[in-house]
Amino acid sequence: MEQLLQRIDVGNLIIWFIVLLFSLSFHEAAHAWTSYRFGDDTGKLQGRITLNPIAHIDPIGTILFPLLSSIGGLPLLGWAKPVQTNPLLWRDKTKANIWVSAAGPLSNFILAVIAFIIIKALLMSGILYLNGGYYTLVMAGPDQPAFMTPLAVLLSVMLLLNVLLGVFNFIPVPPLDGSHILEEMLPRSMAEAYYQIRPFGFILLYLLMFLGVFTAIFVPVYKAVLYLLAA
Repeated sequence: MEQLLQRIDVGNLIIWFIVLLFSLSFHEAAHAWTSYRFGDDTGKLQGRITLNPIAHIDPIGTILFPLLSSIGGLPLLGWAKPVQTNPLLWRDKTKANIWVSAAGPLSNFILAVIAFIIIKALLMSGILYLNGGYYTLVMAGPDQPAFMTPLAVLLSVMLLLNVLLGVFNFIPVPPLDGSHILEEMLPRSMAEAYYQIRPFGFILLYLLMFLGVFTAIFVPVYKAVLYLLAA
């Protein structure tokens, strides 16, 4: 156990978990708020329009899976408890389904843009410098106060994790948000055929992850973020 703790950077792990918890809460709250704006108050009545992580925690996806990922040396990813919706209450059901589904990943991109702007400003001021690592995209300069080191890690994680969550959830594979968007955009006959793969969505997700498809999608986006920060 002691050797395991030595191998894991506990400080960085805590920062990752805090950012993950906040990002997932923001993601699910965005789903609930958007659904409410289209006339469905199910999420609101269940207390899901909140950044309080207690309302969104899924024991497996929010706690167990990220913990196992960190022990296995994998990126700290996870999921929150899905927001329940009642499409029968939506006004303009097609438009509502698209926007309610898109609200989650878009909220992650909003957080990523905020982190990007702060990092860019600190880079231009010389307070941070670009490192390019996955866990430490930026680092504090040698003459900076001690608190800038964890702040640099937090900003790095906030940017990259939310870019990853946004890109990942827009992929049109069930049960990801992108699958609902694609389903509404397809002709009815194709949408019905596409819907048939929904029960096998998790198997398909793991297969695509194993084949490196998601990595191939995310890496160019990651490189684009580095380019824009360095520009």
